[in-house]
Amino acid sequence: MSELLTLADVRAAHERIRDAIVATPTLHSKTLSNLTGANIYLKFENLQFTAAYKERGALNALLLMPEEARNRGVIAASAGNHAQGLSYHGTRLGAPVTIVMPKTTPTVKIMQTEAVGGKVVLEGEKFDDAYKHARLLEKELGLTFVHPFDDPKVAAGQGTVALEMLEEIPTIDTLVVPIGGGGLLSGMGTAARGINPDIELVGVQAELYPSMYALLNNKQMPCEGDTLAEGIAVKVPGEFTSKVIRDIVDDVVLVSEPELETAVSLLLQIEKTVVEGGGAAGLAAVMAYPEKFKSKNVGIVLSGGNIDTRLLANVLLRDLARSGRLARLRITLQDRPGALYKVMKLFNEHNINIIEIYHQRIFTTLPAKGLITDIECEARDAEQLQGLVDSLKDAGYKIERVELN
Repeated sequence: MSELLTLADVRAAHERIRDAIVATPTLHSKTLSNLTGANIYLKFENLQFTAAYKERGALNALLLMPEEARNRGVIAASAGNHAQGLSYHGTRLGAPVTIVMPKTTPTVKIMQTEAVGGKVVLEGEKFDDAYKHARLLEKELGLTFVHPFDDPKVAAGQGTVALEMLEEIPTIDTLVVPIGGGGLLSGMGTAARGINPDIELVGVQAELYPSMYALLNNKQMPCEGDTLAEGIAVKVPGEFTSKVIRDIVDDVVLVSEPELETAVSLLLQIEKTVVEGGGAAGLAAVMAYPEKFKSKNVGIVLSGGNIDTRLLANVLLRDLARSGRLARLRITLQDRPGALYKVMKLFNEHNINIIEIYHQRIFTTLPAKGLITDIECEARDAEQLQGLVDSLKDAGYKIERVELN
């Protein structure tokens, strides 16, 4: 265990903050366990007041701050969840809070931060841009900076998640924790290893932002792209958190965007709980590497639930398309009366619902009497849809399925 942070630090943080945060439940998921081959235990940190674990670390840092500094005001850079936690508890304690966010932050996170008392300043495209601007304002305005992850006080607060999980389910032998800057894993890992030295610690990052993975594996890897897990899209991990994680972590794995989307969708469908991209990273990892976690008692932190509703709708629809329940079929027809009617009869015979129809006559490479028809449709499952496709081909139609990237 690293001496930079100790179990005693995390226990002290828990005593400090426990009356002002939600002791969220850790529940066994029978369905996800059957699906993955592991015994899955979910920690519902999306049930915090600000819908994320981040308020634990923010509150611990605020309570350890000199009262004079707290009253003068605090500032932070955040993609959203740290912003809400600091704003909520700072406002509750009488501290003015300024938050610098990337311009790409989902609207829901901006609105919720302002709703709990934070003043939001938008700067840059990524967290690192917002961070530089926040450090500039810190000096100009004489505020106290509260780092979202690279601070022992913040990490100690985040580590209280593991205390609660292992107190409730002491048989957990593996923790799978998302990594952005590393505050959650450094805190949780320190606490967990202090309680059970043999517990396995696995960090998870989005493939588009493998900053900690690259650091620990001495690789140069690009960190860029529009990830669903914007809450963990950090180009440079914390200096303090990197040292702690290097000492304690067993492995760091990467998950793709489709895997993150599937995890978000499954948690809503199976557990009836809304989780953002970064919050679903743990489940995405267990599903992506089933042999690694098979038969283990795996604790997964649903670290946040602040996802834009339009984005969530897109994720759910894309997942339906991947599973074969939604499809867009591109069919070549002759431009004559009754041509579309004959196709519709086959859809009816297979009991497949048509959602949208798009005719394209002009911008095609077909002869003037030809047309392309795109039909978006909904089936019971992939097998039913394939039956329709086979019938269309048997009837002589040229057909292709428009695939997701």
